[in-house]
Amino acid sequence: MRRLMRLLSAYVWRQFLEVMAWREFVVTLTINQAITPLLGLAVWSAALPGRSGISTYYVALLVVQLMTVSYEHHTLSNGIYAGEFSNDLLKPHATVLPTLGMNVAMRIWHLLVGIPLIAALVLVVGVSLDARHSLLAVPALVLAAALRFVFTYALALSALWTQQAHWVVGFGETLIFLLGGSAAPITLFPEGVRPLGAALPFRAMLGFPAEIASGSLSGAEVLAGYGWQVLWLGALTATAAVVWRSGVRRYTAVGG
Repeated sequence: MRRLMRLLSAYVWRQFLEVMAWREFVVTLTINQAITPLLGLAVWSAALPGRSGISTYYVALLVVQLMTVSYEHHTLSNGIYAGEFSNDLLKPHATVLPTLGMNVAMRIWHLLVGIPLIAALVLVVGVSLDARHSLLAVPALVLAAALRFVFTYALALSALWTQQAHWVVGFGETLIFLLGGSAAPITLFPEGVRPLGAALPFRAMLGFPAEIASGSLSGAEVLAGYGWQVLWLGALTATAAVVWRSGVRRYTAVGG
């Protein structure tokens, strides 16, 4: 485990330095990722003026979005299409490490670039984050980041079967947008639909940490949310492992 962590740290650092060469593009990516939470903030603040927690929720959602963003359809899928996957299979360690290293490096860059935007938004909107709620949201943020990576990684592996991996991942991102708390907070869903929205994995990948940070959940709801995150992380990790093994067998069978 210690060796794997050292390897992962080395990959993160190397990828971080590589991304520095095209940091102007990262600024564009960060702005693109920030648009949806900012639009949500504008829409729901206007629709529900004076509603407690809406502004805090979307400011927190911006942070979560930047810290969980995943581009495996560009890194992993494009590597498969370019034939670089064969090289990864020959490396004496888990093939997921280079992809995970790039993922973490890109998230760090997104946060660094996004800090001025987050600070400005906090000042303009007048949001004050509660320290207790923010600390309670940190483990949820870590689990959300892991969940979104595993989910996107599994979808990106569709490149081993089809040339439409970008569409597959894009469809997954649409589900996260619609059902993860970006288009509308899960707490605003109709009462009959809200339990389903809370149980689906998409909220666990995005909206749940922001809900905690905004103080909109009871203690029981926070515990239930953590339970769903752990459950979905186990299920999606197992799914990604099965997809990877099946894909590698197919990849080898057709000659790499």
